[in-house]
Amino acid sequence: MHISTFAHLHIKMIFFAPDIRQNAILPEEESQHAAKVLRLQAGDEIRIVDGAGGYFKAIITQPHPKKCFVEIVEELPEIGARDYKLHIAIAPTKNIERFEWFLEKATEIGIDEITPIISRFSERKIIKPERLQKIIVSAAKQSQKSRFPQLNPLCKFDDFLKNATASEKFIAHCNDGEKKLLQNLCKKASDTLIMIGPEGDFSPEEVSNAILSNFTPVSLGNSRLRTETAAILTCATLQFVNESF
Repeated sequence: MHISTFAHLHIKMIFFAPDIRQNAILPEEESQHAAKVLRLQAGDEIRIVDGAGGYFKAIITQPHPKKCFVEIVEELPEIGARDYKLHIAIAPTKNIERFEWFLEKATEIGIDEITPIISRFSERKIIKPERLQKIIVSAAKQSQKSRFPQLNPLCKFDDFLKNATASEKFIAHCNDGEKKLLQNLCKKASDTLIMIGPEGDFSPEEVSNAILSNFTPVSLGNSRLRTETAAILTCATLQFVNESF
């Protein structure tokens, strides 16, 4: 079997093809990257993820910048698998680049679901999900994960509360009131949901409504954190708790 020098050096190059089980063709954007940018040839070996846990060894059969045909030769064990689930509901930041940074880094660290929410003090009420999805895909490929985070549609705080399900539910806020550190409350191998507010924080009424919906108020520490920093700290805290002995 021919494997070009370029392909050999980049044997772990990962491509994203959500329908690869049904259709052995890379999407156009991935096809262009494989055939036009990397100049991969027929017989070159690549790796493909479907974003739902599938991870495959494949051989390029017909390189083309619009439709790159491949042959799946082996299904490999899922990469980046974890035994806990993390869902963060977060108010998008006024500066969208900060929110995009959160998506990228959270995907790299490990997160399963993200719901952008609009709360009382939200300064951003519009997002571009297509662009945000591309950031998630790129970060997942870069960090070699075969299961990608799910990005949910933007929704209002109250609507989210009505449909929030998880075995462990928390709301992080800086208002007065009794709060324990998240790291002391979250459990290993659990299904965890945490809400993180906008730059102006959640309103006292929102916190009260969340508590009535069985959310536990938590603190992320003594420092006053930006929204995106609080969200990343949450990802890191869950990872630490689950990977510590």
